[in-house]
Amino acid sequence: MKKINLMLVAFLVLSITFVSCNSDDDNTPTPDGEEQGDDDDDTASFVGAVYAMTNGDGQIAGTNIQGPNTIIAYGRADDGSLTPIGPFATGGNGGDYDGGEGLDPLISAYALTKTDDNENLLAVNAGSNTITSFNIADDFSLEAVGDPLDTGAVGPNSIATTDDVTVAGTKGLVYVSNITRPEFLAGGEPMHQGTVTGYWLLESGALQAIPGSTRDLPIRPSAVQFSPDGQWLVITSINSGAVALGSGSEDEVTVYNVGADGVLSANSWGTATSTLRDNTEGRNLPSAIGFQVVGNNYVVVTEAREFQPDGTPPAFPALQDGSVSTWQIQGDGTLTPITLDVRSGEGNTGRTACWLDFTADGNTFFVSNAIEAGLASYSFDNGAVTLLDQTAAQGTGTGGADNGPEAFASTDGWIDMWISDDGQYLYQLYGLDGTIGIYRVNGESLEFISEESNNLPDTNTQGIVAI
Repeated sequence: MKKINLMLVAFLVLSITFVSCNSDDDNTPTPDGEEQGDDDDDTASFVGAVYAMTNGDGQIAGTNIQGPNTIIAYGRADDGSLTPIGPFATGGNGGDYDGGEGLDPLISAYALTKTDDNENLLAVNAGSNTITSFNIADDFSLEAVGDPLDTGAVGPNSIATTDDVTVAGTKGLVYVSNITRPEFLAGGEPMHQGTVTGYWLLESGALQAIPGSTRDLPIRPSAVQFSPDGQWLVITSINSGAVALGSGSEDEVTVYNVGADGVLSANSWGTATSTLRDNTEGRNLPSAIGFQVVGNNYVVVTEAREFQPDGTPPAFPALQDGSVSTWQIQGDGTLTPITLDVRSGEGNTGRTACWLDFTADGNTFFVSNAIEAGLASYSFDNGAVTLLDQTAAQGTGTGGADNGPEAFASTDGWIDMWISDDGQYLYQLYGLDGTIGIYRVNGESLEFISEESNNLPDTNTQGIVAI
């Protein structure tokens, strides 16, 4: 009897152990980062999401195509931490138009964006000249809607949407900028002249091209955004003032009027630049990339100072401190300057100022400096801006004394960033490290929280969105 009892006890122990092991196995991470068996609990713990774009999976030899493009989705916890919830294919290819060093391959902002209602995510596929629309599910996963749509030009690099302009059966208006047209492709960045093209965002989440909406641009666009009221489409330029630019344009900011039918005015209504070619200050020209239109139609633009004062192409040792300039769009579409060339560094410690985002109260914004791998903070007051802190956040970057190609090997390469909808966290994409930096926003300052790695390629990524 004693022997039988011992055997029974042993059997019960083994049974408990087996159940325990199975329970652990049910919660092991899957390849896309989800845990099996507790999906509902995990989803319920997410208060938002972050989406980052791979922009491909490696260069295809002899081309500027990066291969299949993918969105990496993360669930966002209330402490700001991220949990991967799966890769989602765009159905298109990524691309590289920045010389192959792997940093900022589209030279753009908003390669990835979302609708204000957080129901749709929009992505560019620069290597296949298409755009993709996703529906965002309640659990923050993505579902592509229809096939990717052709943009009619080369290298879509920035996409914007507004729900202030609609027609029956639609929920919003979308415009995409393209890096160039085929006839300018071989000339490279100094000669590129692109386009913008419009689409309706349907209630289903699908996109529908708008006939007659394409506008040829005299510059290479770097970003596109709508004004808060949807009345204006604003475009920034990376090569304004370049001597190789056949159009001769020196405009870094261009404004089009948006019609009720979603079609832009035939010509721009307003243009501006902070720095003309051959200026007496000896300032490099403003290679404008990231910008936002906020409040009473204030246009806040980041400026990497790359093209030299005479308009000749960028030379790395000749880069200067980047800056921020602001204008206000007037009722007739013209741009009135407010503050121009407010530098993000001193002594070449703030070069390549390229992306920005505002805090929830609108009084502060942060500017990402790619080569320095740092964030500068600025105050904002009705269009007037002041540099608060050159190093509100700092990663592994390249100092002003370090120039040349080796700079790209010794920096994390901070590029796109986005502040979460609740205003609590800033998510910084490291363009040369495959990492997302997580910072708590404390008014005018930032607090480093953690980093999320091992899900993105080390190079050639572009685009990030936070909900």
